[in-house]
Amino acid sequence: MIKVKVEKYFSTLTFISERGDTFMEKEELKDKIFAFCERFKGKKKLKERDVIKGVSEETGTPPDDVKKALREMIDVGRLMYSYAGGASSVEIPSEEYLREKGLIK
Repeated sequence: MIKVKVEKYFSTLTFISERGDTFMEKEELKDKIFAFCERFKGKKKLKERDVIKGVSEETGTPPDDVKKALREMIDVGRLMYSYAGGASSVEIPSEEYLREKGLIK
């Protein structure tokens, strides 16, 4: 179970696990995921599990939280799945793709 502690002075949410670990806000986690994918853009095709494992190790956030944030990013079009050679990977969509889908003008 995860308890939520609200800090009044900074108006942020801090997530604290039963072990006492502190996790980052969801938007901050999404930014970390995006930065992780950006680092490998054009160098390596990242599988979903590569992103989850890498970001989880870098930030100390539980893999389930990383997975949920990653899925939300894919749902809104900030990241996308691509398929090549029978394997799927996670990548940052190109501007051309976003225009085609009507997500940007």
